[in-house]
Amino acid sequence: MSKRSLDPAEIAVLGHALHSVAVEMGAALRRTAFSPNIKERRDYSSAVFSADGDLIAMGDDMPVHLGSMPMSVSAALETMRFGPGDVAMLNDPYRGGTHLPDITMVAPVFLPGGTRPAFYVANRAHHADVGGMYPGSMGPCREITQEGIRIPPVKLMNAGRVDTQILAILLANVRTPREREGDLTAQLGACRIGIARMRELVLRFGHTRLLRGVRAMIDGSERLMRAVLANLPAGTWHAEDFLDDDGVLPGPIRMRVTLTNDPLRRCAVVDFTGTDAQVPGSLNAVYAITWSAVFYVFRCLLPAEAVATAGLMRPVRVIAPEGSVVNAVAPAAVAGGNVETSQRIVDTLLKALAQALPGRIPAASAGTMNNLTIGGIDPRSGLPYTYYETIAGGLGASPTAPGASGHHAHMTNSLNTPVEALEYAYPFRMVRYALRRGSGGAGSNRGGDGIVREIELLGNAQVTLLADRRHAQPWGLAGGGAGEAGKSTVILQGVEQILPGKCTRELPALSRLRIESPGGGGWGKPERPQALSRPRNKLRLSQQ
Repeated sequence: MSKRSLDPAEIAVLGHALHSVAVEMGAALRRTAFSPNIKERRDYSSAVFSADGDLIAMGDDMPVHLGSMPMSVSAALETMRFGPGDVAMLNDPYRGGTHLPDITMVAPVFLPGGTRPAFYVANRAHHADVGGMYPGSMGPCREITQEGIRIPPVKLMNAGRVDTQILAILLANVRTPREREGDLTAQLGACRIGIARMRELVLRFGHTRLLRGVRAMIDGSERLMRAVLANLPAGTWHAEDFLDDDGVLPGPIRMRVTLTNDPLRRCAVVDFTGTDAQVPGSLNAVYAITWSAVFYVFRCLLPAEAVATAGLMRPVRVIAPEGSVVNAVAPAAVAGGNVETSQRIVDTLLKALAQALPGRIPAASAGTMNNLTIGGIDPRSGLPYTYYETIAGGLGASPTAPGASGHHAHMTNSLNTPVEALEYAYPFRMVRYALRRGSGGAGSNRGGDGIVREIELLGNAQVTLLADRRHAQPWGLAGGGAGEAGKSTVILQGVEQILPGKCTRELPALSRLRIESPGGGGWGKPERPQALSRPRNKLRLSQQ
């Protein structure tokens, strides 16, 4: 083979080929999964890694998964020696995970005659229940042991055979074992697809050429990020934002960031010193989440066609004080850190970047995933069920366009559960599903509108909410108004009661639950006089 360097066209071909492996893994997982959360909402992610555990390709999936997955892969590689046919499983947030419902599979790719893995493939999927105090494993807990089963890196498959004892331990600790086994099997199948496709790429391009392409891609990602930082202004910018509360103690939780860019050295520092300490509730984010959120924001500064690899973050240093809400230590509860605190980290960092790039950064989006979990006994079958969903909101307006309505933003990239699939799979009736008209902030470009989603329960159920932006509204920029805060309401025998953002309730059959998600912030002063923001909902109920 020629010793010449690969040209940009060859690198692009290899990059797209590797990307296609991650995409096909995700498609296989989606097609074969049991739960609507994976099959319909697409709450999963897939990626490909080098023999050293460096990220080299990712699917077009969930940013909060993809940025943190390399740390789970590293934890697996540090813990065990892989042989052909092995697959590791883990969900431990303190070893690269996000929160307990996100279970990661890591599988080695051995080539014929090889004695060590040439690559690794991995996927992560959100399971609708992994045990714990609340159906759906997303309740207002006070320590991680209450949130569900915590899995260190273990081999679910050994030499091509499933370890039935490991699987039995897991399935004995969840409410819906048949669905969990089906989704785990789908993840294993996706790993097999990834292994097969990586071997095909080696046959097609040659191992040496593929490795040269991988090194070129990683180094090229680093150069691209350094070039972007070189073109940003020099300076230090500060910003802060707030989470409403943690569901246990009242009062806001401060998120503070200092962003420093050095264009001469072509590097940046993101420092969260000054952020509040970890909290009793579940809004604690582990370091992997914070790193993932920073990765997402800096990736947004790159051209859309930029290849995402481990090289992107080489020029960026992330400082997150240990014991803070952005770098929690065990045994802190963390379910909400993944879904809510990650969103606020993005909001705060974008607010800092808006000072450096006022013509590029959008206003705040909804800033919450509006997590809803419902569990009980399905009266149609007599069997337990668990339902989990995130509900979209409004996107923040940008300097060039209004915000989109009814979209998942930033750290989530999931879809909704279609009404037909929801009513088929669960004992629910969808009463209303519509845009929340007028909830976006005013401005020369208006913020996007949130969503109204109202569900009637057809049986007794435990309902748990993990949502934010019920008090602190999504902010506008350049004179734009704030988006309307979210609201959650339960309707019992015609009587409406406003619910806290983080709470759990036992509700009888025929209760209705209405979620009104926040709108996005507006950008720029309105062209004609109008209200810049709407009154906040000042009704605060006790947390339960």
